Order: sequence, then structure tokens, then C-alpha cells
Amino acid sequence: MTSYFLGIDAGSSVTKVAVFDEKGQQLGMGFRRIRLQRPYPGWSELDPALAWSAVSEAIRAALDNAGIVGNDVAAVGLSAAMVGAWLVDDTGSALRPGIIWEDSRSQDLLELRATDVPDFYQKIFQSDGCVLQQGCTLPLLAWLRAHEPDVLDRAAHVFGYKDFLRLKLTGRVAADRTEAAVAPGSARQRDYSPEMLALFDVADLAHKLPAAADSETIAGFVTATAAIATGLREGTPVAIGAGDVPATVIGASALESGMAMAVLGTTCMVGIVSDRPVFTPPNLGLLFTLPGENWFRAMVNVAGTLNLDWAIETLLPDIAGEPDLYARVEAMIAPLPVGNEGVTYLPYLSESGIIAPVVDHEARAGFYGLAPRHGRPHMIRAVYEGVTLAMRDLYQGLEGARGEILLTGGGARSLMWTQMIADALGVTVLVPAGTEFGARGAALLAATAVGRFGSIRAASTATRQIQRRHEPDGSMKPAWDRAFANYCARRDSSLRR
Repeated sequence: MTSYFLGIDAGSSVTKVAVFDEKGQQLGMGFRRIRLQRPYPGWSELDPALAWSAVSEAIRAALDNAGIVGNDVAAVGLSAAMVGAWLVDDTGSALRPGIIWEDSRSQDLLELRATDVPDFYQKIFQSDGCVLQQGCTLPLLAWLRAHEPDVLDRAAHVFGYKDFLRLKLTGRVAADRTEAAVAPGSARQRDYSPEMLALFDVADLAHKLPAAADSETIAGFVTATAAIATGLREGTPVAIGAGDVPATVIGASALESGMAMAVLGTTCMVGIVSDRPVFTPPNLGLLFTLPGENWFRAMVNVAGTLNLDWAIETLLPDIAGEPDLYARVEAMIAPLPVGNEGVTYLPYLSESGIIAPVVDHEARAGFYGLAPRHGRPHMIRAVYEGVTLAMRDLYQGLEGARGEILLTGGGARSLMWTQMIADALGVTVLVPAGTEFGARGAALLAATAVGRFGSIRAASTATRQIQRRHEPDGSMKPAWDRAFANYCARRDSSLRR
């Protein structure tokens, strides 16, 4: 009898659920959009009731799409946008909207803390290997203590997005190592850090953070109430799960030392899996603790395909929304040479700046080298090339790559863009089969938790399926080297160092 595994991947704007078989083949999916709330400048929140409703509806849609019923699901795994702060009381009821990773309300508090504590940011990086983000759990705890003490006092538990959803599914409180380590916590210990709790002056709140467990273990079982809401069978095992980036690494079959993986989605990220925590280059990028005693050292350009979406909406509103949009766009830019006749684009299209190749919260996107002879095709191609060269910039800051890189995300659907990346980076680009890698990673954690695989690493590698392979064209190397040199010159003149 075939077993099916269900993976949940809850993002800040879209919740996706997918059903997979024992070989990792995706059989069906469902999704629901959820509106991000921004009640004040710098705030990013989600309504807990709407978040749970989106998951419940997406589960039902995925089961229907796969042509199965809840009784056919052997186990459930979860993934969601990492860190943030979701507060519940001792009955499991949410006390306020969930705060997600994009939130920046703690910035003023962090600046004060950095003034009072010598080497504040360096101490954090030396512990968790990450450039601190304002939406991490510990700075938000400190903010809540200062600004919402009554709510914080009533909170029995503070945890991440997926932990709230798991509580709704199982009625049990839990957390996992992938998020505890970046709370900020300790990458080496793969857990919360007493030193980090003290650094943020929230050590007395440690009891509100659930103990961290391994992602590929059972957290609990679907309750009768959750079964009614979702269509799942009461008693279905639910795995602890992992944050969205670790789950994507697993789902893309990248969970082996030396494997490089890039995500070209709304966010652009390039990283390498290692069997030890890597803290170089110092004070740049992020270090994710992975299930299976691995780590993922990542360099991040905050905006990825967001750049192209913005450029098309702004420069090509007449064709935006057309069914053959991307084919028409790529046909438009194909005649232009590598280097784009001198037009360069820096893809720093984010209100929060960048954290690699330097940390610069004021970094912004821009076109350079425009002349009267250039038109919209040059500007659109500049965006394709700018993101590609940013990925080369990130890749060069990493250690231990072995000449191949797995590429996931919406940008991987473009054959032109994928080949650009192979040529510009000078590496073979492998595009894995499938689309919902976060949900797939969550499902593989569930499959491992119930014994289908001997380890999560075995689950990740055994289910690898490569859809396309792009070899670098060596004849294009000189042109891409010149384009990269021009890109770096523009980058250096625009960023603070």
C-alpha cells in the first residue's frame, strides 16, 4: 500500500500545501493567499485566525487535487517563514497578531543595545553565524517587554510561525533546532543560547521558549478539532518540522556536504551545505542549522525575482499579465549581447538594504550607464544580468563549492536565465524536478519521522530528481568577466564599506 506524506509551507503572503508519495513525487497541491498586515511603519504581522484558516483550506485543496482523502496521509510535516514571534496563552489561544521575520520595529532598541554593549553584533555573529535581522525572536522579545509588557506577561509560549500552526494541528507546544539556533542562538550547539538570551536582557523569559527538538521527530498527532477543519485523519502523526530555508535545502535534495544551492525566488540566496558550522566570511550573510547534523552557509541578496516583476510592471505595463509574458520579454532581450552595451543594474530592490556582499541597510537598486541610444530592452536585460551577477558576487564569497549548483525558485523556470547563471558563475546548474521544495522538505521530515527513511539525509538524497542540466559555455566567459567587472565597479561606488 502506497503511503502519502503531506507538507505545509507557510509564507508571509502565500500558504502552500502539497502531497507527495514515498519517492518524493508531487501528486497535488493547494494554496491560499493571506494578507500581510502593516499597521505601523516597519511592522509586519499576520492574523493568527486567518493563518490557520489558510492552512486548513490549503490542506483540503491539496487532498482534492491529489485525488486522495485524509485517511491516505501517513504523516504531516511543517515549514514556515522563520523566526518572528507568535504569542499564545496557556490554553493555546493567540494573544496578538503573529510578528514575522520582515518586521523591523526592534531597530531602535537594537541600536541602543549596540551602544551599551561592546561588540554587540560581533558577539551575535560569533554565536549563530548570522547578520542580525530585526525580526528575529529575541529582539522581538525585548521589544515586547518594553512596549507590550501586559501581553508578554500573559504569554505562556513564544515561538515561530510553523510552531503556532503545529499547535493548531496537534494541541501540543514544541519548537525545532533550525529556528532556535537563529533566534539568535548557538549554531554550534544547535539550540537556544543562554549567552544570547542574556545579551538581549531576556534570560528570565527563557521558559516561554519551548524546548527545541529534532525536526525529523514526531511532535504530536492531529486532533479531532483539527481533523474536522482540515480533512486529515484524527491521530495522523505530525513531525516537528523546520524553517523554510532548511526545508527547501532538504526538498531540493541538497542535504549533503559541499552541495551548493541557490534560491532565485522573491528573495535571492546562494549557499553551500557543510558538515560543520562555517563563520566565514565574518559578519556577512546567514548560517542555517539543518536537520541531519549539517549547516547551510548562505549569502543573501534580499530581492530576487522581485526585481523582474517590478521592472515588467513599471517598464512594460502594456504586456504585464499576458499569458506568454516571459517568453515575449526574453525574445525582446535575446538579441542584446552579454554586458548589455554598458547598461548595468544593481538589484538591491528592498527597503531593508542588503546583508551580502556587505551589510548596508541603505543599499537601493538602480540603473547605471544609460544613454539616449538605450531603450526598454536594455533595461529589462540589465535586470536579468544584474540579478545573475549579484548571484556570482554571492557565490564568490562562499567556501567549499564543488562545481555544481542546484537552482530552485521561480527564476529557475526560465531556460535563458538559468543558462545565464551557469555561464556567469562558470558552474553546472542543476534544476531539480518539482516546484514546492519547502513543502517537499517538510513532507520528507514527516516521512523520516515515521520511519520511511533511516535519516533525513537519506530521504533528501534518495528522492533527488534533476529536470534540467545547464553546462557553462566557456566561450562566454570573457564577456561575463567584463560584465562582472563593470558590475563590481558600480556596486563599489554605491555601497557603504
